[in-house]
Amino acid sequence: MTDNKTIAFACDHGGFSMKAAIVAHLESRGYTVRDFGAYTAERCEYPSVAEPACRAVVSGEARFAILVCGTGIGMSLVANKIHGIRAACCSESYSAKLTRMHNDANVLCFGARVIGEATALEMVDAFLDHEFEGGRHAERVAKITEIEARG
Repeated sequence: MTDNKTIAFACDHGGFSMKAAIVAHLESRGYTVRDFGAYTAERCEYPSVAEPACRAVVSGEARFAILVCGTGIGMSLVANKIHGIRAACCSESYSAKLTRMHNDANVLCFGARVIGEATALEMVDAFLDHEFEGGRHAERVAKITEIEARG
C-alpha cells in the first residue's frame, strides 16, 4: 500500500545545493521525506541515488519521488528505465502540474543548475497539489504502460 504522505528524495552533487530547502519545504507541508542521498556536496553518481528512490515509489514505500541533479535530465533518464516509473523533467510549474494531471507522473525531476530555488519549490507544489485527471489521459497512460511492458 502506498504511503500518500511519503516522498522519496534523491540528488547528486549537482542538486545538493537545493536539498535542504526542498526537504524543509516538503516537511513543512506535512510530508515525510525518505532521503536517498547525496548526503554531501562531494561528487556522486546520479544513477546510484535515483534508482533506490524510484524503487521506493514502485514498491509503495513512497507515493512520489523528487530527483534533482544539475539539469534533471540524467535523473529522468535513470528513473524512466525502472518499470512502473513515469518521470518528467520540468523547468517550470505549468509542466509539473500537467505531468501529474495528464501523464500521471510519479517522479518529478529538475536541475538545480537550470532553475532557482523559488521555481523549484513552486514546481514541487504544482506537482504534489494536482491529481491525475484520468479520462482520455488514462488511455494514453495505458499505452505508455503497454510500451513499457513490451520492453
